[in-house]
Amino acid sequence: MDDRMETVVAGVALKNPVITASGTFGSGREYGELIDLDRLGAVTVKGVSCEPWKGNPAPRIAETQSGMLNSIGLQNPGMEHFIEYDLPFLRQHDTKIIVNICGHTLAQYCAVAERLADCDVDMLELNISCPNVEEGGLAFGTAPRMVERVVQAVRHYTGQPLVVKLSPEVTDITEIARAAVSGGADALSLINTLRGMKIDIHRRRPVLASKTGGYSGPGIMPVALRMVYEVCRVVDVPVIGMGGIATFEDALEFIMAGAAAVAVGTANFHNPYATVELIEGIRGYMEENNIASLDRIRGIID
Repeated sequence: MDDRMETVVAGVALKNPVITASGTFGSGREYGELIDLDRLGAVTVKGVSCEPWKGNPAPRIAETQSGMLNSIGLQNPGMEHFIEYDLPFLRQHDTKIIVNICGHTLAQYCAVAERLADCDVDMLELNISCPNVEEGGLAFGTAPRMVERVVQAVRHYTGQPLVVKLSPEVTDITEIARAAVSGGADALSLINTLRGMKIDIHRRRPVLASKTGGYSGPGIMPVALRMVYEVCRVVDVPVIGMGGIATFEDALEFIMAGAAAVAVGTANFHNPYATVELIEGIRGYMEENNIASLDRIRGIID
């Protein structure tokens, strides 16, 4: 392990700043056949709900010129399946475990947090981009008061550090960030996907069955980087930067903007070795430039 690469998120020490983004890495089983999971700073698993979710109808993935659209609908087998089958697998590896939790009601969020409170996971990531069925389908993360309320509620039940994942579909990301911290967030992660659409001109209909989906990939990186930069300057908790990261140069931009760690998402689909390549690239950059610690370059952009 290279001590120069160490970073801390919400009091949890990571061997390096490279983690996986929820929804792009499953629970690591498939990627574990290609890369050494022990090399990762952390694995963030696909969203876990209190009950199994079927997800949205197909087709639900579409390529774009500079990324992809997805409308998976947070399909997952539920928290009991995760605890029984996925968690034991992950605990075989020397990496931190971050569980992304989701829900359509406040009670559902709290139920997952309470069930996982005594489980051997290192952090919870609260996905507040879920539609709130009790408020007409608006996402939990779009209004500061709602953000503060849901974070406070989940904070009451969780026994682990709580990371709150922010949606970019807001007017002022810093206002939402402050609300999450006020509610008790130990760290923030951003950004989640942007809403997008693709139309098949030959069939004259949307490519996705749900018409719109979450847009991710290289095309969103400038937006994500700007938001991470802004948030890092108004909160005093660690930030995990994500959104279009595909190379170590991309990752370093986020770290220089202030991120404590970076998450790789869409890049995993076309390059399953992306995470380990980032780790090696960051290490090489630090060696070449005689950088003894990531703290030397973190947040250096005024």
